[in-house]
Amino acid sequence: MSDSLSSGEETSADPVLASVEAGRLLALRKSAASQREARRQGKRLFNMGIVGTGAALAYFGFKSNVADPLHLYLGLVIFVLAVLPSLMWARRGEYGLPVFEAFMLPGVNTFAVPLLHGKEALRLYQPDTITLAALGVILFQVSANLCFFMIKARPKRGRAWREEIMSKSVSRLLGYGMLVTTLYTVVVQFADWIPTAIVPEVRAVCTGVGIVAAFVQSRRWGEGQLPYYDKIIFVVQLILQVVFNWVALFLVQGVTILVLSLLGYVSGSRRIPFIPIIVCLPIIGILYNGKAQMRAKYWNATAAAVTIPEVPSFFSEWVEDGLNQDKDPDAAKSAGVLDRTSLIQIICLVVKVSPNEKPFLDGETYWQIPGQFIPRFFWKDKPLGHISTYTLTLYYGLQGSMEEAQQTTIGFGVVAESYANFGFFGMAVIGCFFGFFFKKATGWSSASPIFSYPGLFLVVLMAWTFQTELPLSAWLASLWQACLSVLGLPLVLRNFFK
Repeated sequence: MSDSLSSGEETSADPVLASVEAGRLLALRKSAASQREARRQGKRLFNMGIVGTGAALAYFGFKSNVADPLHLYLGLVIFVLAVLPSLMWARRGEYGLPVFEAFMLPGVNTFAVPLLHGKEALRLYQPDTITLAALGVILFQVSANLCFFMIKARPKRGRAWREEIMSKSVSRLLGYGMLVTTLYTVVVQFADWIPTAIVPEVRAVCTGVGIVAAFVQSRRWGEGQLPYYDKIIFVVQLILQVVFNWVALFLVQGVTILVLSLLGYVSGSRRIPFIPIIVCLPIIGILYNGKAQMRAKYWNATAAAVTIPEVPSFFSEWVEDGLNQDKDPDAAKSAGVLDRTSLIQIICLVVKVSPNEKPFLDGETYWQIPGQFIPRFFWKDKPLGHISTYTLTLYYGLQGSMEEAQQTTIGFGVVAESYANFGFFGMAVIGCFFGFFFKKATGWSSASPIFSYPGLFLVVLMAWTFQTELPLSAWLASLWQACLSVLGLPLVLRNFFK
């Protein structure tokens, strides 16, 4: 009898075990299929990147406008070192976020292209100075790439690294968080409802929510998980945010939102959305051409503020100025899109001045970093957030006084800052620092869900890779403030949606 019961128990358990085993096998097949698809799409993206890079190198090889033939080869090397991490990321066929890759890629427009185009400002410097500046950039790039690719970083397996901090309902709600940022953009541009005392805090929260929401929605779209009606809402919100940011004549904010959304889509789909890129690039170029004229007209005490009904005519005027810029006899003196984002001339300046005319700063701007993390509530005389930028611009004579420096902020970037402090040794060290930092951040978080604390941190870090003009103190301090708002928000949401 016991034998028959035992036989009956085994017989009844067989379907359950078979079902569990079938489920496990199905999950393994889906995972394997997903990995094969990722590799296939990654290979296609890699091949497209190789073709595009080859075409760009061939174009600059024949059309470059350099004073010294050596600068052509140095510019091409800078170009390759800037795109190499992105090509390697595509070739690996993984779905991890390309944070380091996004950090290195702007080297194309900040260093390589201005050098190859023979940027107007470079004519102020001797060929030897430009050569040293280009070699310094290459030293930074090589150091960063070597550290990133050689250092090991295994995924963390602890609970804090694997636990999603928001439920699916909260995640869907956060997907509509772009509405919060859109409303804030409208209010801050067209009204004064927000008390001045709390504007920085409100801006930090709304910007943080917008960063996460825009990236997550675009990545879901790339993964094929975004419903049709959510796509419409996302596109409308994206356009509104960009337009209302541009009304203030600060193009960088709108461009950052667009690039972040682009990276979210590409990281999820392994495909490049050519049509949106083809549509957006000429528009951005035209607006950049007309930005100086529009600022001259609207950034003065007598100019009336733009109202919402006047937005269409405002952009019509802007487009007209941008198109007429090419017909202006002084157009050659104006800077285009790539020239406006260039930092190579700043590196030429610091290479020319230091150490021959002025000694290195020996870490002065780096000693300003700790103070940026002290709340102003505890330190009423805390230095301004751009204190390192002001220090550099005054030291190198770009501006004559602190008042001038505060009115017009000149971008220096971490590469020029590193040379200003410690010369070529500083460039190598800062490259190693960023290579190490990004490798550990992405490697440790590679197995973390997007809605875990490490996953959200990577999203914020991705947005901050575009801040190429900031010195290290401003970059770290603003990243810290954004992380506080983004990573602190889920704690509030979880108290309402459990």
